[in-house]
Amino acid sequence: MFSLVLAASAWRWSRSESTARRQPGLNVLLITIDTLRADALGAYGNSRASTPSIDRLAAAGVRFVDAHAHNVTTLPSHANILSGTYPTDHGVRDNAGFRFPATVDTLATLLKARGYRTAAFVSAFPLDSRFGLDRGFDVYDDSFVDAQPRPAFLEQERRGSETVALAQRWIDDGRKDQPYFCWLHLYEPHFPYAPPEPFASRFPNDPYLGEVAAADAALAPLVEPITSAGRDGRGTLVVLTADHGESLGEHGETTHGILAYEATLRIPLIVFQPELFKPRVAPEPARHVDLLPTILDALSIHLPDSLAGRSLLPALAGTSDAHARADAALTEPIYFEALSGNLNRGWAPLRGVIRNGMKYIELPIPELYDLQRDPDEQHNLAQSQPQRVEQMQALLDTIRAPDGRADHRTETADARQRLHSLGYMSAAVTLPTRYTASDDPKRLIGLDALLQDVVRLYLAGDLRAAITRCRQLVDRRPTMAVSLLELAHLERESGNLPGAIDALRRAAALTPEDTQTISLLGAYLTQAGRAREAVDLLEPYGRREPPDLQVLTSRALALAAAGRPSEALSALAQARQQDPTNAMLRVESGTVYLMAGDRLRARGEFEAALALNRNVARAHSSLGVITAEDGRTDEAIAHWRQALNADPREVSKLLAFAEFLRRRGHETDAQPYLELFVASASPQQYAREIARARHWLVQRQ
Repeated sequence: MFSLVLAASAWRWSRSESTARRQPGLNVLLITIDTLRADALGAYGNSRASTPSIDRLAAAGVRFVDAHAHNVTTLPSHANILSGTYPTDHGVRDNAGFRFPATVDTLATLLKARGYRTAAFVSAFPLDSRFGLDRGFDVYDDSFVDAQPRPAFLEQERRGSETVALAQRWIDDGRKDQPYFCWLHLYEPHFPYAPPEPFASRFPNDPYLGEVAAADAALAPLVEPITSAGRDGRGTLVVLTADHGESLGEHGETTHGILAYEATLRIPLIVFQPELFKPRVAPEPARHVDLLPTILDALSIHLPDSLAGRSLLPALAGTSDAHARADAALTEPIYFEALSGNLNRGWAPLRGVIRNGMKYIELPIPELYDLQRDPDEQHNLAQSQPQRVEQMQALLDTIRAPDGRADHRTETADARQRLHSLGYMSAAVTLPTRYTASDDPKRLIGLDALLQDVVRLYLAGDLRAAITRCRQLVDRRPTMAVSLLELAHLERESGNLPGAIDALRRAAALTPEDTQTISLLGAYLTQAGRAREAVDLLEPYGRREPPDLQVLTSRALALAAAGRPSEALSALAQARQQDPTNAMLRVESGTVYLMAGDRLRARGEFEAALALNRNVARAHSSLGVITAEDGRTDEAIAHWRQALNADPREVSKLLAFAEFLRRRGHETDAQPYLELFVASASPQQYAREIARARHWLVQRQ
């Protein structure tokens, strides 16, 4: 097997260098920053960047100038990093529809078996523990993951400063006589770019660099004490990298995930351990799969036989014959792939390989680039060098020999909605067996740009323009189900529920096995007063094994609306058996009890939801209504405040509740809720409503 041959040679190289130092028992701090281009850092030559913490780490450590990822999405890239194996080996090919296998060791399982205490602190849903990377960690902190689904395009992530604080606390609270392995993941540079102050003001024309600066500032409390300690530090090996880069419009790609040019494949890699390595800039090629063997080798731990990567320890040491060995390393291929367009949109799959500075991209319209002479990949040499294309194709076939087609599963509707909220727009598609030039993603990348433009318009508050643009997208490629899902979200938010239902029906016709589409269609039918139709639609999907949580929930609410509360509660109980810590299932049960008039049981369910997750906005707002009706105004206001803190969009429900009280003639009761609405609502979004509420409050006074 090709990867085994490379692993064996890597072991010989790493152990043949007598002057490469190792130190058992070092602490290991792995930092991965999502969507970070190498050239977005000051240490990599960006004069406009504000990254002092990372730059100091690079100046005191070893900075690799030629490091590559193998995937351009979050989950598979981290699977590569933590396992030291290619996606062709561990099988994780995209954020949706894959699980890291329990049979493959990771850095966490290997170090835990050697007495390390282990923890991971992640900042975005694609790394949620459900996807399988939590194995081997004593602590895997993904507690930010909301129990409630987010509407279209809104993010679901944790601020880097909060994640860093959790990691710092865990490190400081641990036993000092036991080494630790800590993986810290930050998400700031990911689209949509909305840097906090003062970085928004510093980078008014480049919010991406603003988010990079925010990530660097978040790292400062953790990284700076390590770098300032120098050789007298705490004996920590620090590895900092990114899962992938960001296109920022290059080659027509707005963000990442579809194409695989250097903008998204080339990543920063910095390794710091002053007791082992002197500061240097390493020209040797490096890959994500090389990180695990490098860390184990530095700790003097025997390397597993199944690795695709090699130890970079000689390059880190910068020994006299390292450059000669670098020449040998150049012959090692760098495999890469970008399969999201294929798995979620039915476009041609993209795979490729880099070797000796030549980069080959396998597509219906093949591409070949000389990266040394053409680093921006502007001159495709495939037609002029057919023999080189054949050689690179043969090399690629050797690497992916055990691979075959990606083993893609239909993701749960809940997970798809959460990934969708992060901008990973996907839908289950039936893959063709043959692709033509019309399926080549570089020819279709304009459609992806349109999708991103829809998001941009929506986030800017121009819902009408977002709908117009999304309709244009549907007209251009009516067989792309993800654009119909986007259109359905937008139509519903605009109040056009019939239009939303029509878009979902068209999407369901294209992807009848996609449970996200079916569950959303059922929910929209229920909201349109067609609950019985929704029950009939969802019935066969609810009988499948294992049943989908979102399908069960959508069906339960349809049953409740159809006047069948006991069946609805039974469906929700079935869902809780699959996911007992899902707070939203308790919220939905409480809603069903409310619809049936059982306020006591409803309150119990909402309180049970908050016991699982204190930040479930709907549980707080529902308890706000119940306690207000019981005459406990102070308690009700407290719940409403917590609801607004968890999700500012709950302010619309607060206004509706206050107006309901006022129309019922309970003006005194309505006053504190209208005051809270005026103090909390967005002036841009609720200008008229705020003006009316203020006028009424003045009249009351």
